Amino acid sequence: MTFNPSTILVTGGCGFIGANFIKEILSLDKGTKLINFDALTYAGNLENLADCIEDPDHIFVKADIRDKNAVSKTIDEHSPDAIINFAAESHVDRSIDNPMEFFETNVGGTLNLLNAARKYEVKRFLQVSTDEVYGTLGDTGLFTEETPLAPNSPYSASKTSADLFVRAYHETFGMDTVITRCSNNYGPYQFPEKLIPLMINNARHNKALPVYGTGLNVRDWIYVRDHCMGIWTALTKGKSGEVYNFGGNSERTNLHVIKTILKILDKPDSLIEFVKDRPGHDLRYAIDASKAKRELGWEPKMDFETGLKETVDWYIDNKDWLDSVTSGEYKKYYERHYGKG
Repeated sequence: MTFNPSTILVTGGCGFIGANFIKEILSLDKGTKLINFDALTYAGNLENLADCIEDPDHIFVKADIRDKNAVSKTIDEHSPDAIINFAAESHVDRSIDNPMEFFETNVGGTLNLLNAARKYEVKRFLQVSTDEVYGTLGDTGLFTEETPLAPNSPYSASKTSADLFVRAYHETFGMDTVITRCSNNYGPYQFPEKLIPLMINNARHNKALPVYGTGLNVRDWIYVRDHCMGIWTALTKGKSGEVYNFGGNSERTNLHVIKTILKILDKPDSLIEFVKDRPGHDLRYAIDASKAKRELGWEPKMDFETGLKETVDWYIDNKDWLDSVTSGEYKKYYERHYGKG
C-alpha cells in the first residue's frame, strides 16, 4: 500500500539534505505541501531555497525542534500527515567539542517531535539517520539493518539514541515510524565544513587541504538527490517500524576523494597536508542497501566519478554561494526576505 501525504512537516529543511529534498519533491509537482521547520543555525541556509520561497507548496517556519511549544503550535496549525526529521547537529568534530548540544538537539528535539506527533495523531514519522550508528567496519563486510548499533562519537551516540526513541514509540505506542540510514552524502549546497566542499573551497584558494591521519579511512558515498528519493520512497512505500539503509555502492578512501578533487581542479597534490587524526575516527563505512532495492524498488542512479565532477563544477559555478556561506553573509538572507531577525 502506498502512503500519499498531502502535507509534510520537514524539519531541518534549510540544511544540505533537507534543502535538496524540498527541491526534489517540489519538482515532482505532486501538490504535496511542505512545511519547512528550521532554526537557521550555522548550517541552515534559507538562501538554498531562494527559488522555492514563492512556491505555494513551500511554507517556511523559523523555529527550533528543541522548543516543544513551537513544535506543537506548528503541527497543530498545519496538521501534517507526516513528519520527516532531518534536523540535527551533524558534524563529528563539533560533537567532540560540545556533546551536550548534540544531545539537546538530536535526542531532545526528536523526542519533542515524537511527543507532538503522538498528541496530534500524525500518520507517519520518518527519522533520517546515519550509518555512523553502526560504528566501524574492518576491511570487509557491509552494514545491514541488522548490524548491532555501536556508535563511536558523541554525534553518532546522539543519533543512535534518537533512533531508539523512534523505535520505542513504535513498539510502545504503536506509532507508524520509519527510520532511514545513509552513507556519506555529497552534492550541491553542502556546508563547507564537510570533506568535499571544504577541499574544493581550500583548493580553489590554494590553501592547504587538511587530511586526518593517513587519509585511508573509507566512506561509501551517495549523491544527495539519490538519498532524497530514497527517503521519499521509504516515506511512501516503507513498512511501519522498519529501518532502510541507503548507500551509493561507492567506497573510496578520503585520500582518493581528495586527490580526485585536485585532479578535477588541476591543482597539485602538494596542497595535501596530513594532520593529527580525529579521536575515535571510524576506519570504514559501507552500506548494504539490498533491502531498500528489494522492498522499495530503490537504487542509486549516480555513479561517484560523474557525481563528484558535477559537484565540483557546481561549487565552482556557484562561487558567490560558497563565498556567502564561508563569510557568514548568508545569515542575513532571512532578515532581508522576511524583514525581521
